[in-house]
Amino acid sequence: MDEVPLSVQFVVLGFLLVISGFFSLAETAMMAANRYRLRHLAAKGSRAAKLALDLLGKTDQMLGVVLLGNNLINAASATLVSVIAIELFGEEKWALGAGTLLVTFAILVVSEITPKIIGAAYADRVVRVVPFFLWPMLRAAYPVVWFVNLFAQGLLRALRLKPGSTSDTPSLTQEELRTVVLESSHPIPSQHRAILINLFDLEHITVDDVMTPRGEIEAIDVNCSIGEIRDQLATSFHTRLPVFEDEPGNVIGILYQRRLMSSVLGGEFSHDILRRELAEPYFVPAGTGIFAQLQFFRDNRQRIGLVVDEYGELLGLVTLEDIVEEIVGKFTTSMPGSSTESSWDEGDAAIVDGSHSLREINRTLGLSLPVDGPKTLNGLIIEHLQDIPEVGVGLRIAGVAMEILQTENKRIKTVKLYRPPVPK
Repeated sequence: MDEVPLSVQFVVLGFLLVISGFFSLAETAMMAANRYRLRHLAAKGSRAAKLALDLLGKTDQMLGVVLLGNNLINAASATLVSVIAIELFGEEKWALGAGTLLVTFAILVVSEITPKIIGAAYADRVVRVVPFFLWPMLRAAYPVVWFVNLFAQGLLRALRLKPGSTSDTPSLTQEELRTVVLESSHPIPSQHRAILINLFDLEHITVDDVMTPRGEIEAIDVNCSIGEIRDQLATSFHTRLPVFEDEPGNVIGILYQRRLMSSVLGGEFSHDILRRELAEPYFVPAGTGIFAQLQFFRDNRQRIGLVVDEYGELLGLVTLEDIVEEIVGKFTTSMPGSSTESSWDEGDAAIVDGSHSLREINRTLGLSLPVDGPKTLNGLIIEHLQDIPEVGVGLRIAGVAMEILQTENKRIKTVKLYRPPVPK
């Protein structure tokens, strides 16, 4: 190297460090690239994405050519630094040691850390360029890469390891997908993100969670007088009403009020006409998942179902709107005075109806009341106390302090909740 000017040697050294940095950049970017985005781009015809997926399908070969080039360049850089050190300081041991330290520092900063940080931070951009350079290198160095990989594959077999292709779409659990959606705050609007989260929760929700309890169902007693039935229909908020005989659990049919319009308007309305217009009730077993129930509603062309337990006792009523609202949020018109929206006041307290769903309370107030047992706040308190409490009784469930404000007809009507302190 005596005939090569020292300045040229420094230029060559800098070039080698840059080439080594390219290999480090390519390795990190290829391994950190978003596989789903690559598949999307490849489906739209991106040549770079297709090449990248092909390379990721041959991980051993891709890493082989990258690491082969990187190590060769680093070795050449170390040798060149030794030559430069000898020319500058002679064959002194301290000079060779200093040169080794300097080249190690340069490789670490210029060829390793900086490129890998860039590759990890801008993987999706870099991966659109890198494959065009790696493919020709792989073809040119294929025999060497193949020979090296023989030993690598033998070592993996000895360790009883069988790595799969990284081009395969990573399998994510439902909870992992939920986390991905929760953390994707920028590309997904908040309303859409809320719907997706609700979809993930469908697996854990049953009709028991969304039904209207038996005590709150608005129904018609067929044994009442025609005048009373007419008045109830005139003031009813619903278009479909269960009709029972003798006692509320004995539902004999579902009344579609539109079917009665002609009879009522014509002045001809009787018990016989009422019975004739009843549709057969559709019963739903308690514990049915709401996603399965949604499919049942579709297959049976129904919009309303009566939830019954294993003994056939009526527990509540579930509608198609109840399930849809569980997915997209509340959108249908509510009965006057039946709003379930609650919020904390300035004193960190909230007044809640005892019949409200625990899931709805948890969602609106940000609490963590247990939902694996009773479905309503009234049921939770009664189960906790094993008795119907009197007004003024205080208790604490799941860290939430409560005070009974009003009871009515053997149930808790109104409860005052206190916001739990935020743990430090």
